[in-house]
Formats: sequence, structure tokens, C-alpha cells
Amino acid sequence: MSFPLWCLFLAALMLVLTKMPVAIAMARIDGRGYDNRHPRDQQAALRGWGSRALAAHQNMFEAFPLFAAGVLVTQVTQVQGMTVDVLAGVFVLARVLYTVLYLVNLHALRSLVWMIGFGSCLALLLAPALV
Repeated sequence: MSFPLWCLFLAALMLVLTKMPVAIAMARIDGRGYDNRHPRDQQAALRGWGSRALAAHQNMFEAFPLFAAGVLVTQVTQVQGMTVDVLAGVFVLARVLYTVLYLVNLHALRSLVWMIGFGSCLALLLAPALV
């Protein structure tokens, strides 16, 4: 399996892994524990870092389709090489850093990292045109 496809796999895992801080925050609300019967109601009550964790998790779902499309475009058009590998890796690293920056509330830096991740997706989509 190619490196970009491994990055796609890792990004897919991040859809679930970014839920972990949200679940921790939910479990800590008033000591009630995680409410699996009504998780969305409980998520709506999150404040502070818990609310930011939820936003980071939701944003991963928003970012994933564009990245997946970019990787799949490079695979279908058989565009390979170091540039595609770097772009795929940059996206994964940017998403990890984005989540951390969201949790610690560094909003300006988080936005810059988001732009880097978004730019890597656009570059992946354009890669076949640049060959």
C-alpha cells in the first residue's frame, strides 16, 4: 500500500480518535459519566476544552472528504512521488497538530495549521494537472 493510502487510513482513524477527548469531557460533566443514551444532549452541554474537543472532532469530519478525494485523485491518475507523499503526510500531521491546538485554545496558530492542511488537500487535487 502506498504512503498516501496509509495516510488516508490514519486520517480515517482520526475520525474516531478525535472523539476520545470529547468522551472524556462528557464523562466529567457533573460526575454523571458518559451518557450513551443521549450523547448529543450531553455534548451540547460541554464548555471550555470539552467544547473545543467537540469542535475539533467535528472539523475532522469536515476535512476528511477533501483529503480523501485528493489522495484518491492521485491514485486514480497514478500520480506518485515524493511531492504526493509529503502532501499526504503534511495533512495528517496538520490534523494532529490542529486538534492539539484546538484543545489548548491557541486559535490563531490553529487557523494557520488548518490552512496548511487545507492547502495540502488542494495541492493533492491539483497534482495530476501539474505533472
